[in-house]
Amino acid sequence: MPRIDKRSRLGYENRIMLLAVLAALPASVCALVLLWSGGYQARTEWTLTVVVVGGWLGFAAALRERVVFPMQTLANLLGALREGDFSIRGRSPRPDDALGEVMREINTLGVTLREQRLGAMEATTLLRTVMREIDVAIFTFDEHSRLRLLNRAGERLLDAPTERLLGQTAAELHLEHCLDGPSQATLQAAFPGRAGRWGVRRTRIRERGLPLDLVVISDITEALREQELQAWQRLVRVLGHELNNSLAPIKSIAGSLESILAREPLPEDWLDDVTRGLKVIHSRSDSLTRFVGAYARLAKLPRPQLQPLVVGECVQRAASLETRVAVDVEPGPEAVIQGDPDQLEQVLINLLRNATDAALTTGGRVRAGWKKDGGTVEIWVEDDGPGLAATANLFVPFFTTKPGGSGIGLVLSRQIAEAHGGELALENRATATGCVARLRLPA
Repeated sequence: MPRIDKRSRLGYENRIMLLAVLAALPASVCALVLLWSGGYQARTEWTLTVVVVGGWLGFAAALRERVVFPMQTLANLLGALREGDFSIRGRSPRPDDALGEVMREINTLGVTLREQRLGAMEATTLLRTVMREIDVAIFTFDEHSRLRLLNRAGERLLDAPTERLLGQTAAELHLEHCLDGPSQATLQAAFPGRAGRWGVRRTRIRERGLPLDLVVISDITEALREQELQAWQRLVRVLGHELNNSLAPIKSIAGSLESILAREPLPEDWLDDVTRGLKVIHSRSDSLTRFVGAYARLAKLPRPQLQPLVVGECVQRAASLETRVAVDVEPGPEAVIQGDPDQLEQVLINLLRNATDAALTTGGRVRAGWKKDGGTVEIWVEDDGPGLAATANLFVPFFTTKPGGSGIGLVLSRQIAEAHGGELALENRATATGCVARLRLPA
């Protein structure tokens, strides 16, 4: 707030006084001229001169006071508001005049500021309480990477009181990887207070115009362990089911062959029985090998090698590989994305193969195309087949409704889409029979 020095304040008051004197100057001069040229007695002339001049200067001084005093009152009210004292109120003899309106607006401003300060204090108190009690470590670093704020969970994580931690740099606290790494990350780390797996989030905020880095570190060890346990349980159930399906007939056939070979003498068709049994064992062994290999493919999906990829050309190449039906490719806008050509073409081949399998059951057609939606490119594949009957299990590994299907095509396709920062969704068409697959990728 700019300061008003005494010289400028006196200058304003003197200007008011001068304007008041000048306002009555013509009338006063005329009155004195008429008085002294009228031939009155000297006593009368001097008496009236004193009265005229005294009234003239007195009214000018009163006018100055009536203008300056309200200004001083308003300055005091605004100063009190600036200092945070909202209890002072201004009054005016006539609330319906201009001065009364100014006083009323300042009083209203005081009430508004008091309510806002009360709300800000309550919000700040709530925020501080939440930060203090929440079981998530919160740190704030300034532009020089020095710690400016932390909560109780942060103290426990670093195993030190706030007074000893404030002012230290992120490097001294061994938290530099939280400031230099990605804004969202999951890491395995050992802090002075605890070791485990942590979720780290970082965002940029400002306080009084200065940039600050807000770092939130949450312990996700238990959650990840629970997810891993559930994943292992699902894996064991699937593996156990498939292994039993393959090992049970192998065991049964092996037992039968053992009983046949134990007979004395051997039956005449024992060689045929042994041959058929060995073929069944070989077939089930191959099936079990393919099953285990499919799991290995899911677990060893390589990271995508990103490079500029023209979407239209990728769709055209994938459509040309489907020979059972003619895929209608609808042209779309020019779009170039960062992607792995081999992996994305494999996704489109899987989607087109599934769409063709569905269309062949009804004699329908398959269509494909792409479009841009803001910062996203959507590649779609739709068919005129019977549609989806069990959408909840589409991305469950080894779930399939097709005879001889492996149940990993859609799972692999979704993994590839998510590795590119996109998503894959399948749904029944709303206006006709059939299914539509939508592969959304960042543009």
